[in-house]
Amino acid sequence: MPTCKNSNYADAAFAFYRYEPSQPAAIAFTVLFAIITVLHVLQMYRTKTWYLTALIVGGVCELLTWIPSSTGETFGFGARAAGASDEPGCWGLGPYIMQNVLILIAPAFMAASIYMILGRIVLLAKGEKHSLIKLRWLTKLFVTGDVISLLMQSTGGGMMDAGEKMAKTGENMVIFGLFVQLAFFGFFISVAAVFHKRMSNAPTAGTADPAVRWRQYLVTLYVTGALIFIRSVFRAAEYIEGNHGVLMRSEAYLYVFDALLMLIVMCWMNWFHPSEIGLLLRGQIPTKNGFLLINMRMRRQGASWSGSETPRPLESVYDLGNIYVRSSCWPFFS
Repeated sequence: MPTCKNSNYADAAFAFYRYEPSQPAAIAFTVLFAIITVLHVLQMYRTKTWYLTALIVGGVCELLTWIPSSTGETFGFGARAAGASDEPGCWGLGPYIMQNVLILIAPAFMAASIYMILGRIVLLAKGEKHSLIKLRWLTKLFVTGDVISLLMQSTGGGMMDAGEKMAKTGENMVIFGLFVQLAFFGFFISVAAVFHKRMSNAPTAGTADPAVRWRQYLVTLYVTGALIFIRSVFRAAEYIEGNHGVLMRSEAYLYVFDALLMLIVMCWMNWFHPSEIGLLLRGQIPTKNGFLLINMRMRRQGASWSGSETPRPLESVYDLGNIYVRSSCWPFFS
């Protein structure tokens, strides 16, 4: 059983939560993150976009963050749901630390995949001359900053209940890690915006193909980047205020400015899945249709199927080594 050392959690010198965590809200987000993460796994597998693994790891962190447990001992922020069934102030140390770390680092994993997308957009559009950073360094620079941020936040988050002095050091490490994340993300959006402007003023040969929808790809970076940026600003403000701050006293802030924003990021990446970029780089022809993006175009041995004839089942007359994206009327799970 957890020790009730924070029974006066609202006014104690330090408390895991300054409110009673909502179990129904935690369960709802557990289900939502589970569904979205499974969809991302399917999309990544079907399109071989392995660089999105970090995005899925972020989704798993969020899922573990909100997962409920009937025993009060669980992984990640799921301790919130478990803790909601405990006596207020009697929350366990282990679950608290795990939820605190997982909810901090999940967006850093998502950011890593988003950083990798920009390099592929530049490559697809043949626009390296318009990029502020050479293509060979573009992804490496931002992922390095992301790793530094992730390590700082995870280490600091794990120190939050190791005594008053260590807790303060942990808070400072988290704040520093969040500001590193904000700095790199702000610079990343600036690099993307400069590339966007230069490409608009002087289009390259790579944008002549109408299938290369580089502007739409950049919009995805702007939207997801802005959401993660807002979330990081919120978390930085939360930790700067400290354990007694206003933002720590209402669970609603956490759901609105963290959980909900990260859920939107995952949903947006489901619908506007960046696998289209990888398919184009491999010379394949995608048909964009939301969740139905990942369907098949078949190539007959010795000749291509144009779509004017009725396709046959995938049997011996087809070369199974040449599977491409094609028909939006075929089920995603086929």
